[in-house]
Amino acid sequence: MTDDFTTDATQAAPAERRKRRPALHWLFAGFAVFAYVFDQLTKLWVTSTMIEGERIPVLPPLLHWYFIRNPGAAFSIGENVTWIFTIIMAAVSVAILFQVRKLGSVWWALSLGLLLGGALGNLTDRLFREPSFAMGHVVDFIQLPNFAIFNIADSAVVSGVVIICILTLRGVGMNGTRRASASMPAKNAKPAGGATGEPAGE
Repeated sequence: MTDDFTTDATQAAPAERRKRRPALHWLFAGFAVFAYVFDQLTKLWVTSTMIEGERIPVLPPLLHWYFIRNPGAAFSIGENVTWIFTIIMAAVSVAILFQVRKLGSVWWALSLGLLLGGALGNLTDRLFREPSFAMGHVVDFIQLPNFAIFNIADSAVVSGVVIICILTLRGVGMNGTRRASASMPAKNAKPAGGATGEPAGE
C-alpha cells in the first residue's frame, strides 16, 4: 500500500478516480472479509478450547485470554439492551455498503472495510449465539490491565473509527479529495498593486 495521507488527499481528476474505484472496492471487501473471518476464527478457537470464565496468561501481566460472553456493546457497554445494539450494528453495516460507491481513497477503503468486518463479526454473534436470535451474547476474550475485555471485531471497529477521525480532521473526503482551507491564499494571487506591490494606476 503506497498511498499516504498526503498523496491520498490530492485533487484527482474525476476520470482518474472513477478508474481506480473498482480496485478500491476490492480493497474494501478484502479488509472487511479479513476482519470478519479473523474475528470468527478466533471466537471459534476460544469457544472450542476454553471454558467460559477461564483465564489464561499470555504475556503476564500485560495480556491474558479471558473468555466471557457479553450481552452489551463493544467493551461491555449497555448489557441490558442487547436487541438495540443488534439493530444498530445491522443499520451501520447497511449504511457502510451504501457509502462504498463514493470511495476514492485507500485509507477510506481500509477504515470502512475494518468497520464493516467488525460490525458483521459482532452482529453474527448477536443473531446466532445463545440465548436467542438477535439477543445473542458476543464472545470476548482479550484482556488488558485496567481495561474492558474485548475481541477482534471490537478492535477492527475502533481502528476503523480512529482512521476515519484522522481523515476527517485532515479534511480528506471519502472520494479522496481534500477540502481547501478558506484561510489559505490563492496559489497565484497577486497584490492589488501588481507584481511589484506598487499601488494600481488610475
